[in-house]
Amino acid sequence: MSDHRIEEIVRGAVNQALERQLGTLRESVVQEVLREIGPALAGKSASPEGSAAALQKAVAAIQAGSTQKEILRALLENTVLCSGRSALFVIKAGAATGWQGTGFSGNDAVKDFPLDISFGLGARVMQSRAAESGSASDVDQSFTSKFGAPADGNSAFLPLLLKDKISALVYADAGTAGGALDLAALDVLVRATSAWLEVISQRKQAQKEGSPEPEASHSAPAANDPFAAHTPVHTAKAQTGAEVPPAAMSAAAAWGGPPAPPAGVDDELHRKAQRFARLLMDEIKLYNQAKVTEGRKHKDLYDRLKEDIEKSRATYQKRYGNTAAGAADYFNQELIRSLAEDDVSLLGNNFRR
Repeated sequence: MSDHRIEEIVRGAVNQALERQLGTLRESVVQEVLREIGPALAGKSASPEGSAAALQKAVAAIQAGSTQKEILRALLENTVLCSGRSALFVIKAGAATGWQGTGFSGNDAVKDFPLDISFGLGARVMQSRAAESGSASDVDQSFTSKFGAPADGNSAFLPLLLKDKISALVYADAGTAGGALDLAALDVLVRATSAWLEVISQRKQAQKEGSPEPEASHSAPAANDPFAAHTPVHTAKAQTGAEVPPAAMSAAAAWGGPPAPPAGVDDELHRKAQRFARLLMDEIKLYNQAKVTEGRKHKDLYDRLKEDIEKSRATYQKRYGNTAAGAADYFNQELIRSLAEDDVSLLGNNFRR
């Protein structure tokens, strides 16, 4: 074999090896840079204006995601503004397993890490369904031993809610080298992520032409669950419990619409219709925050948002207009309850019930 041929083989092997290591190398460089500029970032965002602007950009980055993976990665990448380290743990059958981490010396080690949430902060957040913070001693000690305890001794968990259920937990702390943990700002990011995941999921389902009712099929949970492909490497006992039907919407009384359906009469279909109407309103509010504020102030919401409202109404009617839930008109109920804050006068004189 000629020297030239040997050189070609060696170069090819080296290139392949570099390609395999590129992802890990890139992540290592990113984390090293973040550790170096962390103090500068903290100082820059110390003013209310700087902090608000940074948070606004972070939320915009999350909402720029068009896939579930992009949205979740944007969340983790932007937690550097609020914490030293963070990790996402998927909740399946009552057990928490690592999905990804950022700011740790070994982020890949977070993947599939079995986190015990049967006690302490983990158990508290699962019960309260709200952000919980406290001593790092109230976190699974196998996690602390593997990744190191936070320098200030404090940790936090925040729930990522999808369709009113906890699909994941976000763990955060100030880091092992000293830093800060802004729980309020982090809570804003997690809530924005939950809302945007819901909107993206429902929008994709609504855009399917000629397909069966997505929520009625057995594959619906996978379509709405960004962690459907995440299979934990350990097992846990499944939690049981029936979904609690939502209470009758106050908007029904506000505009004289029909009351909530009696239990047992296509109850599941009515719940789905209500939830879909609520998500359509959430999408309108997310994209038109300034118009919503001005519309409520000047009592002309419908005029300012007519195009978006009617487009969403058409989407709703296409899915539920010819079903048993169609007569209940949950779209108008949610329009008044959510967009007009239970005050139909805020929609203006041109709104027709």
